[in-house]
Amino acid sequence: MKKIFLLGLISLFIWSCSDDSSNNTSDNDYDWDIDSFNSSSSIQSSSSQDSLNVELSSAKVESSSSVTNSSSSVTSSSSEKDDVISCKTETEDNCIYGTLLDERDGKSYKTVKIKNTWWMAENLNYADSLKTPSLKGKSWRYDNSPDNCEKFGRLYTWAAAIDSVKFATDDKNPQECGDGRNCVQSWPDKVQGICPDGWQLPDHDQLANFIIDVGGYATAGVTLKSQSGWYNDGNGSDAIGFNVLPSGIRFENGSFDSLGAVFWGSTEVMSGATTLYFYYDYEYAGLLDQEKSYAFSIRCVKD
Repeated sequence: MKKIFLLGLISLFIWSCSDDSSNNTSDNDYDWDIDSFNSSSSIQSSSSQDSLNVELSSAKVESSSSVTNSSSSVTSSSSEKDDVISCKTETEDNCIYGTLLDERDGKSYKTVKIKNTWWMAENLNYADSLKTPSLKGKSWRYDNSPDNCEKFGRLYTWAAAIDSVKFATDDKNPQECGDGRNCVQSWPDKVQGICPDGWQLPDHDQLANFIIDVGGYATAGVTLKSQSGWYNDGNGSDAIGFNVLPSGIRFENGSFDSLGAVFWGSTEVMSGATTLYFYYDYEYAGLLDQEKSYAFSIRCVKD
């Protein structure tokens, strides 16, 4: 009897373990949504090109009237979405534009008013590392081609984007600030970064509210992308004149990818920072926390 009882217990134990393992959901089956990528757990330590491609292709945008992000709560109502006004079509352009003159190098940029906020409608193309030491070795032309600067602007690491030398507490190695090192004792409410005077690098909340202002995550890709230039006809309507071009990205290993566009935000999240991303075959756009060593584009917002 004792032997039969012991055999029964062993059989029950084996069956129980097998049942638990068959019901467990593996990490590979987990379908990340956009809010998951906005949390600190989305930061990847890999610097390879595949890392970003997997993250972008895995992100799933939920079409909802309410969007909540990790660092703050940003809620949109259906009435807010109804307020979105398209000012541009393929044949007409009635958007409100302006011009920003960067007195540091004399370059001028097209700007556009979206609701009550002015945004750059072109990517920043500032490269003076003598006036701004934070840029040394931390900004590039796409594919290292001079011809790409005028059209796409430059690509910057996050340390360059925030003008990290200004925040450095280490006089001997100020350029390491923001590049693998936390060196800001008290983060300011607004970060000008390398934006021209009177303009700033948008933070997480500004980027989240911007997406809401243009109709929400699910359609922001189409609304904001340019009407031409995207791979495989992945163009948008550019309905509000923001004109996101496929400016590409640079990876830490020096390789480039032209299938999307990513813009830096000033908000630091663990070892990474907030970005706004677009991809050629996505109708949506989203916020994604990314490694600071990648190089992305910059769109400044007026203070």
